[in-house]
Amino acid sequence: MSRLDVSVRVEITSLKAVRLDLQRAEAEASEATVAEAPIKFDVSARLEERERRSGKIIVLFALGVGTKPSVVKFEVEGYATMTGKDDALVKMLEVDPKTGVPFVFNRIYQHLFTVTYLLADLMGTVYPPPDLLFLNKHPTSSDSTVTEMKAPPPPAQQVTAGSSKEEAKTVSS
Repeated sequence: MSRLDVSVRVEITSLKAVRLDLQRAEAEASEATVAEAPIKFDVSARLEERERRSGKIIVLFALGVGTKPSVVKFEVEGYATMTGKDDALVKMLEVDPKTGVPFVFNRIYQHLFTVTYLLADLMGTVYPPPDLLFLNKHPTSSDSTVTEMKAPPPPAQQVTAGSSKEEAKTVSS
C-alpha cells in the first residue's frame, strides 16, 4: 500500500495573516537582511481526527506560523478529507520518523503553502518555505518546529490596502 493511493481534499475554514508592528518589523527585517541573519519560523500544528468511515477519514487541522524577529504571523484552520483504502488511510495518520509530523500533514501543508505565499506577497513580507515541515529532521516536541530561512531582499514594490495607519491585515474565509 502506498500513501499515493490516498486522495486528500483540503478545505480552509479560517485564514488569518497579521503583519506585526509594521515599523519595528520592517526595521528588524532590514537589519536581518543586512546582517544576513536568518529569520526563524516557529510552527505550531494541531491535527484531530473528526470522522472515520470505511474508505474515508476526516481530520481537523490548525497551523500557526510565526517569525523571529516578529514580522508576520499566519494562522490557518480547516479540515482534510482523505479517501482511499482503509490500510492506506491509517498509514497517512502515522508519524513520519524523519520529520516527526504525520504524513497527512505534509500533504495538507502543500495546499497551505500556496495560500500563505500569496498572503505574504500581498503584504510585502517574508513567507515560510515550501518545505517547512521537512527542514527540521527531529523536532523538539510534536507540536512545534523551528526552522531557519535567510530573509529575502525587501520587495521593490509593496501592495497595501486600507489606510496608511493600518498595522495588521486580516483575511478570513
